[in-house]
Amino acid sequence: MPNETVRVVYTKYDGSAHRDYPARRFDEDDLGVWVGVTRGTSSVYHGRPSVEQIPFVLLIPHHAWWTGMFNPPPRTSEVYCDITTPARWEGDTVHIVDLDLDVVRRRSTGVVELRDEDEFAEHRELFGYPDDLVREARAAADKLLVALGDGSEPFAHHFHKYLQKVAD
Repeated sequence: MPNETVRVVYTKYDGSAHRDYPARRFDEDDLGVWVGVTRGTSSVYHGRPSVEQIPFVLLIPHHAWWTGMFNPPPRTSEVYCDITTPARWEGDTVHIVDLDLDVVRRRSTGVVELRDEDEFAEHRELFGYPDDLVREARAAADKLLVALGDGSEPFAHHFHKYLQKVAD
C-alpha cells in the first residue's frame, strides 16, 4: 500500500528547483494519481520557502506530458495544466520536469489559453530542448487546448470530488 503522503518535486529542464511540496494521495485511477494540497501547506516555490494560501488538487497522469492542477475559488484559473515531461516516481516522491508551457481555463469566462510560449522559446534555446521533446510538449498543449474547452474528463466534473477533500 503506497504512503498517504506524496512529495511532489518539479524542476526545470536544467535541473534547477521550481516547486516542491507534500501532498495527500487521494486516489489512483486510469487517469493517474490524484493528490491534494490544503491551505497552510509549507512548500518551496522557485527555490524559496512558501506557504500555500489556496488549496488545490493535482492530477499526475501515468504517461502524459502534463500535470493538471484543479483550483477552487477565489483562484482565477479553474484548471491549470503545466506541460511537463512524464512523471517519474521514486517511492513516494514524484519527479516532474516543467517545460514552461501552460494551458489554463479561466473560471469566470471559461476561456482556455496557452501561456508562456516566450519562456518555452527562451528555455528551448538556453537549455537545448531536443526536437522530440519540443514535439511532445507542443502536442500535449494542443490536446489540452481542446480538452479543457470541450467538456472532456477529467476537466469537466471528475475533479470536483477531490476538490471537496481539500476545501476548508
